[in-house]
Amino acid sequence: MENHLRAQLLQWLRDDPELSSINAIEEEAPVHASAPWLGIAASASTDWGTKERRGREVRIALELESRADEPDADGPLVEAIEQRVLNLPPLHSGFELASIRFLRARSEERDANLRGSLLEFRFRIFAPKT
Repeated sequence: MENHLRAQLLQWLRDDPELSSINAIEEEAPVHASAPWLGIAASASTDWGTKERRGREVRIALELESRADEPDADGPLVEAIEQRVLNLPPLHSGFELASIRFLRARSEERDANLRGSLLEFRFRIFAPKT
C-alpha cells in the first residue's frame, strides 16, 4: 500500500498547475535537475488496520530544494505543496485514504544560494475493499 500511496502522491503533485514552476517531482532527489525540485526524502509505515481491513499509517517527508536570496522567498511554493498534499482525494486503485495530517516542517539555508525545505505528513490508509 505504501508504494501505491507514494506513486499516487507524486502524480497528484505533478498534475497541479500551481506547482508547474518545479523542475522535477521525483521519487528521490533527482540526479539531473536544477532547483527547484521536489522529492520524497523518506517514508515509513506501520500497521493501522482493523479487524475487517488491513491498513497502514504512512509517514512521508517531502524535500523541496529551491534557489532564493531571501529566507521567505519560497514560502508560497511550500504552502502550495502543503495544500496540494492535504487535498489528495480519498479513493485510489491500491488504497483508500482515511486521513492526512501535516506533522512538521523544517527549512535551512544551503551552499550556493540554495534553500532546503522538508515537509512531513502522516497518511492513514486502508487496503481496497474486496
